[in-house]
Amino acid sequence: MTTPSAGRPAQDWFFARGSLEREGWESVVDQTISGWRYTGIRVAALSAGASATLAAEAVERIVVPLAGSFTVRYTLAGETEERSQLLAGRASVFHGPTDTLYLPTGTALSIQVEGAAVGRVAVAEAPTDESLPVAYISGADVPIELRGAGRSSRQVHNFGTPASLAADRLIVCEVITPAENWSSYPPHKHDEYKPGEESTLEEIYYFETAVTRGQAAPKTAKPFGLMRTYASETGAIDIMAEVHTGDVALVPFGWHGPCVAAPGYDLYYLNVMAGPDPDRSWRISDDPAHGWIRDTWLGQEFDSRLPYTP
Repeated sequence: MTTPSAGRPAQDWFFARGSLEREGWESVVDQTISGWRYTGIRVAALSAGASATLAAEAVERIVVPLAGSFTVRYTLAGETEERSQLLAGRASVFHGPTDTLYLPTGTALSIQVEGAAVGRVAVAEAPTDESLPVAYISGADVPIELRGAGRSSRQVHNFGTPASLAADRLIVCEVITPAENWSSYPPHKHDEYKPGEESTLEEIYYFETAVTRGQAAPKTAKPFGLMRTYASETGAIDIMAEVHTGDVALVPFGWHGPCVAAPGYDLYYLNVMAGPDPDRSWRISDDPAHGWIRDTWLGQEFDSRLPYTP
């Protein structure tokens, strides 16, 4: 089966770690992928003394430390002065929010890890010609939201959402799902523009997994989760994937969810969204077969393991 709008085999929207490696980046998603138009992501592992550089392009960007701290040096469009910003990171994506940095279109930058450790960093992107101010958000100021309830409890860091960041197109957040919990649930979509009801947004899921907090595990442990995406009237897509650290799933359209953290293993994903609508908003429609599940959360407590903090 192929996607009507992109002509790609449905299963090709999932990419295992390493399959998107390019130009020194562990993963690169951009408009060179057939049918992909509005979003991008780059992920790199950097050792002490190494740096990742990005030329000035017509894209806005958010730099997100995944593990470690980083210095970002950047030059804005039309300027020659280089500026810098230290991003105090975290031990891992399961250790609470991190500092982030929004850079407007036309900005050249380099990213270097601080200290002697190996760091991991992601850069979310969206094509645009509209320039907005640089925005630094400290980890302490990132809004932490707990969604769902019970075994559908998850933790969301809303550093790049419309309520937290002035951007032109980018909508970025990250989600922590503790072991045995479900997130991106009920299944939902955002592939039609219905003013006030639903947005048209491409979405990237970048995954990481780890042995759950406080649990001892043998060296043979292989943390994983599961991710499901299926067809809507907008297009055919079919992902039922076992996900591990570094894997990427693209959602050009369709119902997506759940993401499930396996027993013994926590699940993280970074979501990058953007689209062609005249307004920058995240509005979804639940799959009518499963939307009723939201009502069952009323009166339930959040998972007592949350929030995950440093």
